[in-house]
Amino acid sequence: MLKKRHIIQPIELATLHPGFGYRNAVFEYQSKRLVPNVIEEALSHADITAKDVSAIIYVSCSGFLMPSLTAWLVNKMGFPLHTVQIPISQLGCAAGGAAINRAHDFILAHPGSNVLIVSCEFCSLSYQPTDGDIGSLLSDGLFGDAITASVVTSHAGNGLELQKSGSYMIPETDEWIRYAVKDTGFHFRLDKRVPGTMKPLAPVMTDLASAHHWQIDKLDYYIIHAGGPRILDDLCKYLGVQKEKFSYSRDTLVNCGNIASSVVFEAYRRMHEDRIFKSDNRGIIAGFGPGIIAEMNLSQWRSADITRLTA
Repeated sequence: MLKKRHIIQPIELATLHPGFGYRNAVFEYQSKRLVPNVIEEALSHADITAKDVSAIIYVSCSGFLMPSLTAWLVNKMGFPLHTVQIPISQLGCAAGGAAINRAHDFILAHPGSNVLIVSCEFCSLSYQPTDGDIGSLLSDGLFGDAITASVVTSHAGNGLELQKSGSYMIPETDEWIRYAVKDTGFHFRLDKRVPGTMKPLAPVMTDLASAHHWQIDKLDYYIIHAGGPRILDDLCKYLGVQKEKFSYSRDTLVNCGNIASSVVFEAYRRMHEDRIFKSDNRGIIAGFGPGIIAEMNLSQWRSADITRLTA
């Protein structure tokens, strides 16, 4: 299924384990080396500068820094000293959708503002060569590394108008996706029941669309977290959607692997580059992750809107 993935280190280094401290130092060094250029590109696409940013949401589940990288970014990139910093570190793959929803909340509370979302996921730094359980083997075969940056803005332009957000947690599943934190770092744990979670989540997505007077199986685009092939296949089935509607999420999985919180942004980038959006197209963004939770947002393509997502 996967054709390629990108990892932050050469494979011969990625498969070694010099210790958690060393790996976290790699995370910090590579984040500071690579994130600024990705941010500059996103700001340029949104036609704003660092001084126009009101809040930074920084998302990562694959490394730990305190203070958050947001503090370093404010100091190094010229963001205002009153920039609101919102780091998200424990929502895993759902954090991309959560970041969009929190940015939407911020914009609604602070009209005229701009929110920068940065996702930095170096999942390869969590590789544990001594773990041989099925969950570890599956994650080792799926996860990749990525950085994305996007802007949610109040100002007019081409982009997705965020309209209605929703969150949901499947009860009694909080142990199904988790980290076991040991002296050697983060050990990924995946319950065998996780692939079956789309069945209870599909009605939640259907209800969110219905409450907005939309039909979930009649939308024009679907920006879905690509956790694995079965996740996408099952969600198509339970939503009554043709498989080709998830083609950009599948392309992201095939060419990047599961890049955690970055998936929804990369899928959107691919759609945007292919110019698939037409005026007033309707769609849904959905991220799934530990909890087990879903973070969802209904959106509509606008050429001049109120709350806009720009990658």
